[in-house]
Amino acid sequence: MDISSYRSISLLPTISKLLEMLILKKINKDLNPQHWIQNQQFGFRQAHSTMQQCHHITDFINKTMENQQYCTASFLDVSQAFDKVWHPGLLFKIKRIVPSSYFNLVKSYLNERQFETEFNGETSSHCHIHSCVPQRSILGPLLYVLYTSDLPTSRETTLDTFADDTAIFETPQDPHLN
Repeated sequence: MDISSYRSISLLPTISKLLEMLILKKINKDLNPQHWIQNQQFGFRQAHSTMQQCHHITDFINKTMENQQYCTASFLDVSQAFDKVWHPGLLFKIKRIVPSSYFNLVKSYLNERQFETEFNGETSSHCHIHSCVPQRSILGPLLYVLYTSDLPTSRETTLDTFADDTAIFETPQDPHLN
């Protein structure tokens, strides 16, 4: 057993999950994530799936091959991605995108989080959490996608993401591929 492969799971009360579900519905209705989440993000979005991402990637590769061009790609996977979301950075991005009423709500959702570990009947003391979005929460996926929604791109690259998995392709200088 490799202890580094363990990750925390938030045990959230049912009432908390219901509240998160209501907040998520309100955010999706009021803010339309399509305006601030890149179209190439296929994870945690309605009408987007792994099959659509696979189709997009294979279509891109097929077009470059049909044009007798090279298709260079890098595939990245951020390990323990949800655990690496830095709260001040996330809040900065949220403040730029959402109205202040949502900002204050999400800020209070992230602030003062603590954890404890239980093993063999022993429980540790509480420790403060300064980064992460809660695993198994309703808002966690949206917050992660928001945190990574501004990944840098250029004219020479095409970026496809599914949650924390990223495919970066060199974009051939052919207008028919974009």
